[in-house]
Amino acid sequence: MEDLKKKLNGLGLSEFDLVVKKVSKNGFQATKVDVLIESQPPERHLAQILEIINQSDLPESIRDQSSAIFQKIAEVEAEIHDTSLDQVHLHELGGTDTIIDVIGTLLALELLDISQIFASPIPTGSGFIQGAHGQIPLPAPATVKLLKGIPVFGTGIKAELVTPTGAALLAALVSEFGPAPELVLEKIGYGAGSRDLPIPNLLRVLTGKLANKEKVQLEGLVILESNLDDLNPEFYPFVMESLFQNGALDVAFLPIHMKKNRPGVQIQVLTDPSLAGKMRDILFEETSTLGIRQLPTTRFTLPRKSVSVRTPYGEIQVKIASKPGGEENVSPEYEDCQKLARENKVPLKLVYQAALSAYYSGTVD
Repeated sequence: MEDLKKKLNGLGLSEFDLVVKKVSKNGFQATKVDVLIESQPPERHLAQILEIINQSDLPESIRDQSSAIFQKIAEVEAEIHDTSLDQVHLHELGGTDTIIDVIGTLLALELLDISQIFASPIPTGSGFIQGAHGQIPLPAPATVKLLKGIPVFGTGIKAELVTPTGAALLAALVSEFGPAPELVLEKIGYGAGSRDLPIPNLLRVLTGKLANKEKVQLEGLVILESNLDDLNPEFYPFVMESLFQNGALDVAFLPIHMKKNRPGVQIQVLTDPSLAGKMRDILFEETSTLGIRQLPTTRFTLPRKSVSVRTPYGEIQVKIASKPGGEENVSPEYEDCQKLARENKVPLKLVYQAALSAYYSGTVD
Protein backbone atom coordinates (compact mmCIF):
# COMPACT_ATOMS: atom_id res chain seq x y z
CA MET A 1 0.00 0.00 0.00
CA GLU A 2 2.92 2.34 0.67
CA ASP A 3 4.12 1.83 -2.91
CA LEU A 4 0.65 2.77 -4.17
CA LYS A 5 0.54 5.90 -2.00
CA LYS A 6 3.96 6.94 -3.26
CA LYS A 7 2.92 6.58 -6.89
CA LEU A 8 -0.36 8.44 -6.30
CA ASN A 9 1.65 11.38 -4.95
CA GLY A 10 2.76 11.86 -8.54
CA LEU A 11 -0.67 13.40 -9.18
CA GLY A 12 0.28 16.48 -7.20
CA LEU A 13 -2.98 16.41 -5.21
CA SER A 14 -2.47 17.12 -1.52
CA GLU A 15 -6.05 16.94 -0.27
CA PHE A 16 -6.37 13.15 0.07
CA ASP A 17 -5.08 10.24 2.13
CA LEU A 18 -5.55 6.47 1.94
CA VAL A 19 -6.64 4.55 5.03
CA VAL A 20 -6.45 0.76 4.96
CA LYS A 21 -8.14 -1.53 7.46
CA LYS A 22 -9.44 -5.07 7.85
CA VAL A 23 -13.23 -5.50 8.08
CA SER A 24 -15.73 -8.34 8.15
CA LYS A 25 -18.55 -8.64 5.59
CA ASN A 26 -21.09 -11.40 6.21
CA GLY A 27 -18.42 -13.38 8.01
CA PHE A 28 -15.68 -12.87 5.40
CA GLN A 29 -12.52 -10.95 6.32
CA ALA A 30 -11.59 -8.37 3.71
CA THR A 31 -9.48 -5.28 3.13
CA LYS A 32 -11.18 -1.88 2.97
CA VAL A 33 -9.46 1.16 1.49
CA ASP A 34 -10.97 4.58 2.17
CA VAL A 35 -9.99 7.71 0.25
CA LEU A 36 -10.15 10.52 2.81
CA ILE A 37 -10.55 14.04 1.44
CA GLU A 38 -9.53 17.00 3.61
CA SER A 39 -11.43 19.58 1.55
CA GLN A 40 -13.24 18.65 -1.64
CA PRO A 41 -12.43 21.13 -4.44
CA PRO A 42 -15.24 22.49 -6.62
CA GLU A 43 -16.64 20.10 -9.20
CA ARG A 44 -14.31 19.67 -12.13
CA HIS A 45 -14.88 19.65 -15.86
CA LEU A 46 -13.16 17.13 -18.12
CA ALA A 47 -10.45 19.60 -19.19
CA GLN A 48 -9.48 20.20 -15.56
CA ILE A 49 -9.22 16.47 -14.84
CA LEU A 50 -7.14 15.86 -17.96
CA GLU A 51 -4.86 18.76 -17.00
CA ILE A 52 -4.23 17.18 -13.58
CA ILE A 53 -3.40 13.87 -15.24
CA ASN A 54 -1.22 15.28 -18.02
CA GLN A 55 0.78 17.49 -15.65
CA SER A 56 1.40 14.62 -13.21
CA ASP A 57 4.52 12.51 -12.77
CA LEU A 58 2.57 9.33 -13.55
CA PRO A 59 3.92 6.86 -16.14
CA GLU A 60 2.81 7.69 -19.67
CA SER A 61 0.78 4.47 -19.96
CA ILE A 62 -1.19 5.37 -16.81
CA ARG A 63 -1.78 8.92 -18.05
CA ASP A 64 -3.07 7.61 -21.39
CA GLN A 65 -5.34 4.97 -19.85
CA SER A 66 -6.81 7.23 -17.19
CA SER A 67 -7.37 10.05 -19.68
CA ALA A 68 -9.23 7.64 -21.98
CA ILE A 69 -11.42 6.45 -19.10
CA PHE A 70 -12.38 9.98 -18.01
CA GLN A 71 -12.92 10.95 -21.65
CA LYS A 72 -15.38 8.07 -21.99
CA ILE A 73 -17.18 8.98 -18.76
CA ALA A 74 -17.52 12.58 -19.91
CA GLU A 75 -18.81 11.53 -23.35
CA VAL A 76 -21.50 9.39 -21.72
CA GLU A 77 -22.52 12.15 -19.29
CA ALA A 78 -22.64 14.72 -22.11
CA GLU A 79 -24.90 12.46 -24.18
CA ILE A 80 -27.21 11.73 -21.25
CA HIS A 81 -27.56 15.41 -20.33
CA ASP A 82 -27.62 16.63 -23.95
CA THR A 83 -24.65 18.96 -23.62
CA SER A 84 -21.13 19.31 -25.01
CA LEU A 85 -17.92 17.80 -23.63
CA ASP A 86 -16.51 21.16 -22.57
CA GLN A 87 -19.70 22.09 -20.71
CA VAL A 88 -20.61 18.81 -19.02
CA HIS A 89 -20.30 18.86 -15.22
CA LEU A 90 -18.97 15.59 -13.85
CA HIS A 91 -20.35 16.25 -10.35
CA GLU A 92 -19.43 13.25 -8.16
CA LEU A 93 -17.27 11.84 -10.96
CA GLY A 94 -15.08 14.93 -10.96
CA GLY A 95 -14.18 14.60 -7.30
CA THR A 96 -10.72 13.86 -6.01
CA ASP A 97 -11.88 10.49 -4.66
CA THR A 98 -12.97 9.39 -8.14
CA ILE A 99 -9.67 10.49 -9.66
CA ILE A 100 -7.87 8.45 -7.00
CA ASP A 101 -10.18 5.48 -7.60
CA VAL A 102 -9.42 5.37 -11.33
CA ILE A 103 -5.70 6.06 -11.21
CA GLY A 104 -5.23 4.00 -8.06
CA THR A 105 -6.77 1.01 -9.82
CA LEU A 106 -4.46 1.39 -12.82
CA LEU A 107 -1.40 1.80 -10.59
CA ALA A 108 -2.36 -1.21 -8.48
CA LEU A 109 -2.65 -3.37 -11.58
CA GLU A 110 0.79 -2.20 -12.67
CA LEU A 111 2.29 -2.90 -9.23
CA LEU A 112 0.75 -6.38 -9.23
CA ASP A 113 2.07 -6.98 -12.77
CA ILE A 114 -1.42 -7.86 -14.07
CA SER A 115 -1.37 -8.18 -17.86
CA GLN A 116 -4.94 -9.37 -18.47
CA ILE A 117 -8.27 -9.20 -16.62
CA PHE A 118 -11.27 -11.52 -16.81
CA ALA A 119 -14.56 -10.90 -15.00
CA SER A 120 -17.86 -12.59 -14.39
CA PRO A 121 -21.10 -11.06 -15.72
CA ILE A 122 -21.84 -7.92 -13.71
CA PRO A 123 -24.58 -7.91 -11.00
CA THR A 124 -26.76 -4.81 -10.90
CA GLY A 125 -29.02 -3.40 -8.21
CA SER A 126 -32.30 -1.50 -8.40
CA GLY A 127 -34.16 1.38 -6.76
CA PHE A 128 -33.16 5.05 -6.62
CA ILE A 129 -30.34 7.18 -5.25
CA GLN A 130 -30.01 10.93 -4.76
CA GLY A 131 -27.73 12.65 -7.31
CA ALA A 132 -26.87 16.19 -8.31
CA HIS A 133 -29.97 16.29 -10.56
CA GLY A 134 -32.34 14.68 -8.03
CA GLN A 135 -33.56 11.09 -7.87
CA ILE A 136 -31.63 8.74 -10.16
CA PRO A 137 -32.84 5.23 -11.09
CA LEU A 138 -30.49 2.30 -10.54
CA PRO A 139 -28.41 1.25 -12.29
CA ALA A 140 -27.56 4.91 -12.93
CA PRO A 141 -27.98 6.06 -16.56
CA ALA A 142 -24.22 6.58 -16.93
CA THR A 143 -23.56 3.10 -15.53
CA VAL A 144 -25.98 1.51 -17.98
CA LYS A 145 -24.43 3.38 -20.90
CA LEU A 146 -20.89 2.41 -19.91
CA LEU A 147 -21.88 -1.25 -19.50
CA LYS A 148 -23.29 -1.45 -23.02
CA GLY A 149 -21.99 -4.60 -24.69
CA ILE A 150 -21.09 -6.21 -21.33
CA PRO A 151 -23.14 -9.11 -19.86
CA VAL A 152 -25.13 -8.01 -16.79
CA PHE A 153 -27.84 -9.52 -14.60
CA GLY A 154 -30.30 -8.14 -12.06
CA THR A 155 -30.09 -9.19 -8.42
CA GLY A 156 -33.22 -7.57 -6.96
CA ILE A 157 -31.07 -5.86 -4.32
CA LYS A 158 -32.23 -2.29 -3.65
CA ALA A 159 -28.80 -0.67 -3.76
CA GLU A 160 -26.19 0.62 -6.18
CA LEU A 161 -23.94 -2.37 -6.87
CA VAL A 162 -22.04 -0.84 -9.81
CA THR A 163 -21.09 2.84 -9.96
CA PRO A 164 -20.27 4.75 -13.17
CA THR A 165 -16.62 4.74 -12.15
CA GLY A 166 -16.67 0.97 -11.69
CA ALA A 167 -18.48 0.49 -14.99
CA ALA A 168 -15.92 2.65 -16.82
CA LEU A 169 -13.04 0.65 -15.34
CA LEU A 170 -14.69 -2.65 -16.25
CA ALA A 171 -15.35 -1.53 -19.82
CA ALA A 172 -11.79 -0.28 -20.28
CA LEU A 173 -9.81 -3.03 -18.57
CA VAL A 174 -11.58 -6.38 -18.80
CA SER A 175 -10.52 -8.65 -21.67
CA GLU A 176 -13.41 -11.10 -21.40
CA PHE A 177 -16.61 -11.51 -19.37
CA GLY A 178 -17.84 -14.99 -18.51
CA PRO A 179 -16.62 -18.15 -16.75
CA ALA A 180 -13.15 -18.03 -15.25
CA PRO A 181 -10.43 -19.10 -17.69
CA GLU A 182 -8.17 -22.08 -17.06
CA LEU A 183 -5.83 -20.58 -14.48
CA VAL A 184 -2.91 -21.71 -12.32
CA LEU A 185 -4.14 -19.96 -9.18
CA GLU A 186 -1.54 -18.06 -7.14
CA LYS A 187 -3.20 -15.46 -4.90
CA ILE A 188 -6.69 -14.57 -3.62
CA GLY A 189 -7.83 -11.22 -2.26
CA TYR A 190 -11.08 -9.72 -0.94
CA GLY A 191 -11.85 -6.00 -1.12
CA ALA A 192 -14.77 -4.62 0.90
CA GLY A 193 -17.37 -1.99 0.09
CA SER A 194 -18.81 0.42 2.66
CA ARG A 195 -22.42 -0.74 2.96
CA ASP A 196 -23.77 -3.91 4.51
CA LEU A 197 -25.92 -5.79 1.97
CA PRO A 198 -27.92 -9.04 1.90
CA ILE A 199 -24.96 -10.49 0.00
CA PRO A 200 -21.28 -10.10 0.97
CA ASN A 201 -20.32 -6.62 -0.28
CA LEU A 202 -16.99 -7.84 -1.61
CA LEU A 203 -14.84 -7.84 -4.72
CA ARG A 204 -12.95 -11.12 -4.96
CA VAL A 205 -9.76 -11.11 -7.02
CA LEU A 206 -7.95 -14.26 -8.13
CA THR A 207 -4.53 -13.90 -9.71
CA GLY A 208 -2.39 -16.45 -11.49
CA LYS A 209 -1.05 -17.55 -14.84
CA LEU A 210 -3.19 -18.68 -17.75
CA ALA A 211 -2.78 -22.41 -18.20
CA ASN A 212 -2.95 -22.09 -22.00
CA LYS A 213 -0.89 -18.90 -22.25
CA GLU A 214 1.55 -20.47 -24.70
CA LYS A 215 -1.27 -21.70 -26.95
CA VAL A 216 -3.72 -18.82 -27.37
CA GLN A 217 -3.55 -15.31 -25.97
CA LEU A 218 -6.56 -13.10 -25.26
CA GLU A 219 -6.69 -9.34 -25.71
CA GLY A 220 -9.44 -6.93 -24.70
CA LEU A 221 -9.81 -4.48 -27.59
CA VAL A 222 -12.41 -2.17 -29.11
CA ILE A 223 -13.80 -1.83 -32.61
CA LEU A 224 -14.64 1.61 -33.97
CA GLU A 225 -16.87 1.65 -37.03
CA SER A 226 -18.67 4.21 -39.16
CA ASN A 227 -20.64 4.16 -42.43
CA LEU A 228 -19.59 6.62 -45.14
CA ASP A 229 -21.25 7.48 -48.45
CA ASP A 230 -19.84 10.92 -49.25
CA LEU A 231 -16.07 10.67 -48.75
CA ASN A 232 -13.75 11.03 -51.74
CA PRO A 233 -12.29 7.52 -52.29
CA GLU A 234 -8.88 9.10 -52.89
CA PHE A 235 -8.80 9.95 -49.17
CA TYR A 236 -9.15 6.35 -47.94
CA PRO A 237 -5.42 5.43 -48.16
CA PHE A 238 -4.47 8.55 -46.20
CA VAL A 239 -7.06 7.79 -43.50
CA MET A 240 -5.82 4.21 -43.18
CA GLU A 241 -2.18 5.30 -42.99
CA SER A 242 -2.99 7.90 -40.31
CA LEU A 243 -4.78 5.31 -38.19
CA PHE A 244 -1.96 2.77 -38.44
CA GLN A 245 0.69 5.40 -37.68
CA ASN A 246 -1.16 6.28 -34.46
CA GLY A 247 -1.39 2.71 -33.19
CA ALA A 248 -4.41 1.05 -34.85
CA LEU A 249 -4.05 -2.74 -34.88
CA ASP A 250 -6.16 -3.23 -37.99
CA VAL A 251 -8.16 -1.07 -40.40
CA ALA A 252 -10.67 -2.31 -42.98
CA PHE A 253 -12.97 -0.70 -45.56
CA LEU A 254 -16.08 -2.80 -46.31
CA PRO A 255 -18.51 -2.19 -49.21
CA ILE A 256 -22.09 -1.77 -47.92
CA HIS A 257 -25.51 -0.60 -49.06
CA MET A 258 -26.95 2.17 -46.91
CA LYS A 259 -30.35 3.85 -46.62
CA LYS A 260 -32.10 4.70 -49.87
CA ASN A 261 -30.01 1.89 -51.39
CA ARG A 262 -26.93 4.10 -51.62
CA PRO A 263 -23.59 2.31 -52.01
CA GLY A 264 -21.20 3.16 -49.20
CA VAL A 265 -18.15 2.07 -47.26
CA GLN A 266 -17.95 0.99 -43.65
CA ILE A 267 -14.63 1.75 -42.00
CA GLN A 268 -13.64 -0.55 -39.12
CA VAL A 269 -10.75 0.16 -36.76
CA LEU A 270 -9.41 -2.37 -34.25
CA THR A 271 -7.48 -0.75 -31.43
CA ASP A 272 -6.44 -0.93 -27.80
CA PRO A 273 -9.03 0.79 -25.55
CA SER A 274 -6.43 3.33 -24.39
CA LEU A 275 -6.06 4.57 -28.00
CA ALA A 276 -9.77 4.67 -28.85
CA GLY A 277 -10.03 8.42 -28.24
CA LYS A 278 -7.12 9.14 -30.58
CA MET A 279 -8.66 6.89 -33.26
CA ARG A 280 -12.02 8.67 -32.95
CA ASP A 281 -10.31 12.05 -33.33
CA ILE A 282 -8.64 10.91 -36.56
CA LEU A 283 -11.92 9.59 -37.96
CA PHE A 284 -13.74 12.83 -37.16
CA GLU A 285 -10.94 14.98 -38.56
CA GLU A 286 -10.07 12.99 -41.69
CA THR A 287 -13.47 11.64 -42.81
CA SER A 288 -16.97 13.02 -43.27
CA THR A 289 -18.49 10.88 -40.53
CA LEU A 290 -20.95 12.42 -38.07
CA GLY A 291 -20.94 9.46 -35.68
CA ILE A 292 -18.78 6.52 -34.63
CA ARG A 293 -19.85 3.27 -32.99
CA GLN A 294 -17.51 1.79 -30.36
CA LEU A 295 -17.83 -1.88 -29.47
CA PRO A 296 -15.82 -3.89 -26.92
CA THR A 297 -14.36 -7.07 -28.38
CA THR A 298 -11.95 -9.89 -27.55
CA ARG A 299 -9.18 -11.02 -29.87
CA PHE A 300 -7.64 -14.48 -29.64
CA THR A 301 -4.08 -14.46 -30.95
CA LEU A 302 -1.31 -16.98 -31.40
CA PRO A 303 2.04 -16.36 -29.68
CA ARG A 304 4.38 -14.83 -32.22
CA LYS A 305 7.95 -13.71 -32.68
CA SER A 306 10.04 -12.08 -35.40
CA VAL A 307 13.49 -13.11 -36.63
CA SER A 308 15.85 -11.82 -39.32
CA VAL A 309 16.96 -14.22 -42.08
CA ARG A 310 19.82 -13.85 -44.57
CA THR A 311 18.99 -14.33 -48.26
CA PRO A 312 20.95 -13.72 -51.50
CA TYR A 313 18.90 -10.53 -51.87
CA GLY A 314 19.48 -9.15 -48.36
CA GLU A 315 18.10 -9.49 -44.83
CA ILE A 316 14.36 -10.03 -44.35
CA GLN A 317 12.24 -10.04 -41.21
CA VAL A 318 10.12 -13.17 -40.83
CA LYS A 319 7.11 -13.48 -38.50
CA ILE A 320 6.49 -16.85 -36.81
CA ALA A 321 3.22 -17.73 -35.07
CA SER A 322 2.99 -20.88 -32.92
CA LYS A 323 -0.24 -22.85 -33.34
CA PRO A 324 -1.84 -24.76 -30.42
CA GLY A 325 -0.74 -28.09 -31.93
CA GLY A 326 2.88 -26.97 -32.12
CA GLU A 327 2.98 -26.18 -35.84
CA GLU A 328 4.40 -22.86 -37.04
CA ASN A 329 2.88 -20.30 -39.37
CA VAL A 330 5.81 -18.55 -41.10
CA SER A 331 5.32 -15.28 -42.99
CA PRO A 332 8.10 -13.10 -44.49
CA GLU A 333 7.58 -9.37 -43.99
CA TYR A 334 5.98 -8.04 -47.17
CA GLU A 335 7.58 -4.58 -47.01
CA ASP A 336 11.07 -6.12 -46.76
CA CYS A 337 10.40 -8.48 -49.66
CA GLN A 338 8.97 -5.70 -51.82
CA LYS A 339 11.95 -3.41 -51.16
CA LEU A 340 14.53 -6.10 -52.00
CA ALA A 341 12.63 -7.25 -55.10
CA ARG A 342 12.82 -3.72 -56.51
CA GLU A 343 16.44 -3.19 -55.51
CA ASN A 344 17.53 -6.52 -57.06
CA LYS A 345 15.10 -6.26 -60.03
CA VAL A 346 13.73 -9.76 -59.43
CA PRO A 347 10.15 -11.05 -59.04
CA LEU A 348 8.65 -10.57 -55.60
CA LYS A 349 7.79 -14.26 -55.31
CA LEU A 350 11.49 -15.23 -55.62
CA VAL A 351 12.43 -13.00 -52.68
CA TYR A 352 9.49 -14.36 -50.69
CA GLN A 353 10.52 -17.98 -51.38
CA ALA A 354 14.14 -17.18 -50.54
CA ALA A 355 13.07 -15.87 -47.14
CA LEU A 356 11.12 -19.05 -46.40
CA SER A 357 14.02 -21.24 -47.52
CA ALA A 358 16.42 -19.26 -45.36
CA TYR A 359 14.24 -19.68 -42.29
CA TYR A 360 13.70 -23.41 -42.71
CA SER A 361 17.40 -23.99 -43.44
CA GLY A 362 18.39 -22.13 -40.28
CA THR A 363 19.97 -19.06 -41.90
CA VAL A 364 18.74 -16.87 -39.07
CA ASP A 365 20.50 -13.94 -37.36
